[in-house]
Amino acid sequence: MLFVLTPSTIANPDSLRTVRTPKQVLGRGFTIRPRGGLATAVFWRLVLEQSLTRYVLALTPFPLAMLVWPELALPISQAPVLMFGLILYIESNVLSVPTPDKRRALIESVDAARGLDLLRARALTLLTRIAARRDLTDGTLTLVVEQSAMARVRPFTVVSLQHQGETAQVLDLDREETQMLAERLFDEDLSEALLHRINLADNIFLRATPLEARSVSAHARLKALADRAPLTLRG
Repeated sequence: MLFVLTPSTIANPDSLRTVRTPKQVLGRGFTIRPRGGLATAVFWRLVLEQSLTRYVLALTPFPLAMLVWPELALPISQAPVLMFGLILYIESNVLSVPTPDKRRALIESVDAARGLDLLRARALTLLTRIAARRDLTDGTLTLVVEQSAMARVRPFTVVSLQHQGETAQVLDLDREETQMLAERLFDEDLSEALLHRINLADNIFLRATPLEARSVSAHARLKALADRAPLTLRG
């Protein structure tokens, strides 16, 4: 599940204010709320990212057991150690990879390096195109790819374009830029699932690729200008 994060795709754009980039959004509480609210899959995935939600889900068997066996309600309710142990087991062994050895076994180091090289190459291509398209000449443009740290669930990826100049900000994107990020970052060679395995193995879940705006070539800027020109002017 991929979510392109911009001020326009969330209901509380003020939450994206930052003093430096890259800005992290996952693992910081329910800080962003996607537009569409309860009707969106992204909203419910963000709910699942909250530890309290997972604790409640982990403890669901206990009230169910009380309903099935009411005579055991009192001893079940007085078993906090068992409840704590269940939560700890799920968080440490089901929704995460507990040891460095097990993390390293998720993927070969060569495949991980190849995947990260591919991510960086694609990120730089997208950054160059968007910087040229916007005619940015100052500051640092950063493509931030952040993933959920939870294992054994469908990967959740938040992608944003962040700019650090005199001020820092998460950029708003137009439809074409959003589509570029959603369609060109991942494919069969580099899927969200593959990046998730790499991130689990490294225990790193935020990948930031920066580009100095002034480094964008004149050729790239001319090409962006030509792409924006009306078809009648292109001959």
